[in-house]
Amino acid sequence: MPTGAAVPTVDVDRSDPPYRAWLKEAVRKVQADANRSADTHLLRFPLPDEWGIDLYLKDESTHPTGSLKHRLARSLFLYGLCNGWVRPEAPVVEASSGSTAVSEAYFAKLVGVPFIAVMPRTTSREKCRLIEFHGGQCHFVDDPRKMYEEAAALAARSGGHYMDQFTYAERATDWRGNNNIAESIHHQLRLERHPEPAWIVATAGTGGTSATIARYVRYMQQDTRVCVADPENSCFFDGWRHRDPAASSERGSRIEGIGRPRMEPSFVTGAIDRMMKVPDAASVAAVRALEAAIGRKAGGSTGTGLWAALKIVAEMADQGRAGSVVTLICDPGERYLDKYYSDAWLAEQGLDITPYAMAISRFLATGRWPA
Repeated sequence: MPTGAAVPTVDVDRSDPPYRAWLKEAVRKVQADANRSADTHLLRFPLPDEWGIDLYLKDESTHPTGSLKHRLARSLFLYGLCNGWVRPEAPVVEASSGSTAVSEAYFAKLVGVPFIAVMPRTTSREKCRLIEFHGGQCHFVDDPRKMYEEAAALAARSGGHYMDQFTYAERATDWRGNNNIAESIHHQLRLERHPEPAWIVATAGTGGTSATIARYVRYMQQDTRVCVADPENSCFFDGWRHRDPAASSERGSRIEGIGRPRMEPSFVTGAIDRMMKVPDAASVAAVRALEAAIGRKAGGSTGTGLWAALKIVAEMADQGRAGSVVTLICDPGERYLDKYYSDAWLAEQGLDITPYAMAISRFLATGRWPA
């Protein structure tokens, strides 16, 4: 090029008006779904009045797809749509033990894209039915640790998008507000006698919920502490306890939806104040005690969180401290009638819930927690 000549501008315009029109309509549909949905209830678990302690359960089972994961799926779809990852006619693929897949199948149908869930073969039949009810497909793996790579490979083969909840859960949700679960709890407690909870207890599958709650209470300058209850056959507790990002587990969790064989990117360990390793039999005993207390069946992950919450309530009562504790109803128990509500399944798994059920009953009657 001659000296002094202008360098031409390289200009590549990838504007796609038909795609942008589709995208605009897809985002509108997802946001309209949120606008139609009422907030979920905050229920009280009955405790003796003289303790001065209130235990609440945030009932996420009342979402349109019946679980806590409805919030996550909405956020993930908006994130994927606005990043240009979710495209017309291309399938969305997810690695999931069920509830996230149910909710993502719902949103995929809403915006008109195919959906494929890559799940452990042991996933409950009812969850599989719900995924297919919403138009999704179920793709099974025998080893839960292989879900990630199989989902990524399936998305690559089909020209679709691997949603990857385990990486993007904590990124896709606006933890400062925008009606996330922590903000909702904060508003619903405003008129209670202990409006700022001493503890919020969550469980972790991706880790997105605990990250959102922990970040929000810090952002709002609250003294609330966050506890994560972890089931058997999950590496989260050990990874957090020993500050080991390479922690792993050789087996999959029996408590569907929570516990992972590897430390997930969305599990923000530095934001968590406390963790408990809860025996699976205790989780089942707690979820059955919940039905006896409030007349509602819930999934096993609810029991894991409830056991930890009751232990915290016992500590507060023993120390003479008044206050409130919040945990979650993650999804309905009707999805697990063949598991956590089946004595045959418990026997098959070698789980004896009797000592844990007795411990809960004795605690509610006397205020004493087993040593």
